[in-house]
Amino acid sequence: MDTKVTNYRAIFRILGIIILIVGAAEVFPWIYAEAVGDEGCVFAFRICAPITLAIGLAMLLFIKTGRSRFGAREGYLVVALCWIVASLVGAFPYLLSGFFDNYIDAFFESSSGFTTTGCTVSSSGLINRSLMLWKAISHWLGGMGILVFVISLLPALGINGQIIARAEMPGPVLQKTSVRMSDSAKALYLTYITFTVIEFILLMLSGKMPLYDGVITTLGSISTGGLLVHPQGIAYYGSVYIEIVISVFCMLAAVNFVLYHYLLTGKFSYFVKDLELRAYAIIIAGATIICTGGLIYYKHEALGPALRDSFFQVVSFATTAGYTRTPYMSWPTMCQLILLVIMFIGGCSASTAGSMKVIRILVMLKMIARGCVRRVHPRSVVAVKLGNGFVSAPVVSSITAFLFTFAGLFLFSSLVLSLQGLNMETSFTSTLCMLSNTGASFGYGASMGNFSFFHPGLKIYLSALMIIGRLELFTIIILFTRNFWRRGH
Repeated sequence: MDTKVTNYRAIFRILGIIILIVGAAEVFPWIYAEAVGDEGCVFAFRICAPITLAIGLAMLLFIKTGRSRFGAREGYLVVALCWIVASLVGAFPYLLSGFFDNYIDAFFESSSGFTTTGCTVSSSGLINRSLMLWKAISHWLGGMGILVFVISLLPALGINGQIIARAEMPGPVLQKTSVRMSDSAKALYLTYITFTVIEFILLMLSGKMPLYDGVITTLGSISTGGLLVHPQGIAYYGSVYIEIVISVFCMLAAVNFVLYHYLLTGKFSYFVKDLELRAYAIIIAGATIICTGGLIYYKHEALGPALRDSFFQVVSFATTAGYTRTPYMSWPTMCQLILLVIMFIGGCSASTAGSMKVIRILVMLKMIARGCVRRVHPRSVVAVKLGNGFVSAPVVSSITAFLFTFAGLFLFSSLVLSLQGLNMETSFTSTLCMLSNTGASFGYGASMGNFSFFHPGLKIYLSALMIIGRLELFTIIILFTRNFWRRGH
């Protein structure tokens, strides 16, 4: 049997599973829309959910595959296609409900959902409640990654998921959780679901958050999507307890989920001694202290309110959740720069957070230190070491390539956005907002609370940036290289 045909059939079958999952997820906002009498959304979901389910089921049942072992090309292709297809299919409820009058805005909103970016092109800054539930669910699916769930099903379809997992996993994976990738995927999703349930229960115990708000906030925070139910943001509830719960679970979601696997298997020392986790805690603590000091010194705030504002906003940006509790746009420049820096850094590898990841920053700092040593001792051989282990040359090379690519794409995209005549602050921070999947920015985006001011062509570009950022740049960029499509590779 032709291997290439088999592999492409397997790709379409996996796409069928993704479409089936999207269709099944649309049933929940459909039920909600029926319950509250939201006629526009009822019409949209009555069309979208059954058709999407039917297409996904047909692709799964009628496309047959044998035992298929993916190569690197097929792995990257299926990951890229799955996220693009999910965003394309997920856009139709936004369009058919009449909330958006064109597909470009609907696609932007869908991409924002599945990539957990959380921003919107709605001129009001908020979307319809039924659509908000759909966006929250897409956040939750995109947070851990739809394909992580699918990977656990692949052995039953005769497909090896190892290559797919490498292309999908956010951040460099230096350690494995178990021998079988499908078992690892199941463990990760079980942890993800457990955190979701616990956070929802804790938010309900506050007594200040309605059921609907609790669902939206839980799905938005555990996925680090940062979806807002009210224009005032989290400050609407006026509860320190709610802010602490959201902050804690955003931080938990931005930690490497592999570490939770170690906890479950009794390997506590792996969790406690993890260098990336320690660095991440230090970054959040340090940024909170600096911002608190800045608000006290420049804004003359009392210690309590300054610490409360700083901690929540720092966690929001460091986890790339993008929540707002206070108008950070009016903060002192020093504090705003701190927020921008931690936006660039992002969360830990193999987490729901976006951006460059702490582990890559650590390796970069180690490389700088090695460069300084070799300046003094040119003949010395200095390995890049993290904790008690050494980082292999291929991993160091891939991290270096990622950092340069991230910086280059950031500068190029800022230039592209500036073609609309926007100021530097808006162009730079809007690019970082999309590429890091944070959803929060400065400039026009922050003052308006949405990105509806962008030209339709730039909205498509921003949607692409969100997907590129979520898939760690190379998964999408590699599709545009000639070598990727060359036969025999």
